[in-house]
Amino acid sequence: MLIKEFRIVLPISVEEYQVGQLYTVAEASKNETGGGEGVEVLVNEPYEKEGEKGQYTHKVYRLQSKVPQFVKMIAPKGSLEVHEKAWNAYPYCRTILTNTYMKENFMIKIETWHKPDMGDQENVHNVEKWDTVEVVNINIADNSSINQKDYKAEQDPTIFESKKTGRGPLGPDWQKELANNPKCPHMCAYKLVTIEFKWLGLQKKMESFIQRVEKRLFTHFHRQLFCSIDDWIELTMDDIRRMEDETKNELDKLRETEEVKGMGADE
Repeated sequence: MLIKEFRIVLPISVEEYQVGQLYTVAEASKNETGGGEGVEVLVNEPYEKEGEKGQYTHKVYRLQSKVPQFVKMIAPKGSLEVHEKAWNAYPYCRTILTNTYMKENFMIKIETWHKPDMGDQENVHNVEKWDTVEVVNINIADNSSINQKDYKAEQDPTIFESKKTGRGPLGPDWQKELANNPKCPHMCAYKLVTIEFKWLGLQKKMESFIQRVEKRLFTHFHRQLFCSIDDWIELTMDDIRRMEDETKNELDKLRETEEVKGMGADE
């Protein structure tokens, strides 16, 4: 088992992020779907359980072209399917990913707290053995952390400037400036990622690989979220729910008609 906490600071409020996150999830899903691969939404409905209320989703990710070669070599046909169940009780969210082939030998758990701070709180998830958890700070404006083949100028916070909010571009000291700017909101997404991959001889390699994938996904997702702020900043949660229904139908068509697209494996 490998546990890391990723911290992503943003020039966005916790309230704004709720809409921005859901908007960006829908858009990112479309960018990753085609050629029989990508995202299928099975369930998207409100839930209430043990005093917790929010939105429950169950999605299937088909990942044939998204995994490294060494996994393809050992994975039987049809086994590269991941089920994602998410309980979004914002500002807290819990996501669990499993695989029907590996059953209890594979699990990714992502627990997220969204807090109105600059990422300086320790152990927001109340982890018992906190000293064993590696903290990874993700700077969305650090282009040196972006693989050249993944770079998109339209998702570069160092050159993007929001017409509707005036936020951006983000310079080298943007986080320091943000902390001292009472006119601009800020927040941090604290993502605690627990990975379990029990496979003799492959466990360490795969758990490290999956943590690298998560960091890459979080980085690109939040760059996209910030740089698309003008597309979602005026939307309401009702707008988002309508958009999610439309996206579900669109994803079903894309899987059948489009070619394979999106980010491939970063070996």
